[in-house]
Amino acid sequence: MLNGLFTFFFDEQGATATEYAIMISLIAVVIIVAVTALGLATNDLFSEAKNEFEKL
Repeated sequence: MLNGLFTFFFDEQGATATEYAIMISLIAVVIIVAVTALGLATNDLFSEAKNEFEKL
């Protein structure tokens, strides 16, 4: 019983997997935010170009 409790509290294998999952989730969020910002900037750029062509 005591050995099982010791293993439960001091085994770091599950903690490492959790840390990797959190790290991957944060990287995914950063990628999503960056792609969204890039898409909005590209949309604005093409809208400005379209407006300039319409003036011609």
